[in-house]
Amino acid sequence: MKTLAAIAALAITLVAPLHAQGNIPVYGYRVVHSYPHDTHAFTEGLLYLHGYLYESTGQVGSSTVRKVDLRTGKVLQSAPTPWPDYGEGIVVWKDKLIQLSWRNHEGFVYDLATLRPQARFPYPGEGWALTTDGKRLYMSDGTPTIRILDPDSLKQVGSINVTADGKPLANINELEWVKGQIYANVWLTTRIARIDPASGKVVGWIDLAGLVPPADTLADPVNDVLNGIAYDARHDRLFVTGKCWPKLYEIKLMAPKPAR
Repeated sequence: MKTLAAIAALAITLVAPLHAQGNIPVYGYRVVHSYPHDTHAFTEGLLYLHGYLYESTGQVGSSTVRKVDLRTGKVLQSAPTPWPDYGEGIVVWKDKLIQLSWRNHEGFVYDLATLRPQARFPYPGEGWALTTDGKRLYMSDGTPTIRILDPDSLKQVGSINVTADGKPLANINELEWVKGQIYANVWLTTRIARIDPASGKVVGWIDLAGLVPPADTLADPVNDVLNGIAYDARHDRLFVTGKCWPKLYEIKLMAPKPAR
């Protein structure tokens, strides 16, 4: 999913109307604050907890889970994803940090306090991202279907078929639960989909094209795309970043643009 070679291998077709909005409102944003972000962090998963960011990074041989100081971007704790897996999304459940891998059909459970690996768990297909509503886990795998997992057994107990203007939305990537909706990066685009988990319908787009760093400042402009959403529910703060971006942004959403 995360490399130029993978683009050809997966024969990706962007299914949802990302250029023609149809009847779905498009939200703008304003930047409240920007923070340093590690330009070597190929961001696959991101979350906010108790004043810190937790981040999962990808690429075989350099995948990690890490605890990061928000204001400085300093990595406070880090653990490598077990070789040779490609790290993907993360979620916190109780005292555990749970991480997916891309194509190895297994995920990892870490002790949240120490980031020491404790267990592995299997799943079919690919793993892209995780989030939680506090009761269940939600998992993306690059398809238009979001899996619903039991957080203790990590077994699938349901699914959500995601559509935008009646068409399946492929390439659903990093996830975050925000005020009763699932926010989802759509891989290789500059948009976040706001998904109603009850119906699976995209009820809004967030257009973040203006945050993308200039191509000549990125090591790999094709792959260093928007990815990473974290939400601080206590203070109503929304954070976004991208793979190997130099900044992480706190943003506020603006009123939606008229649908075209």
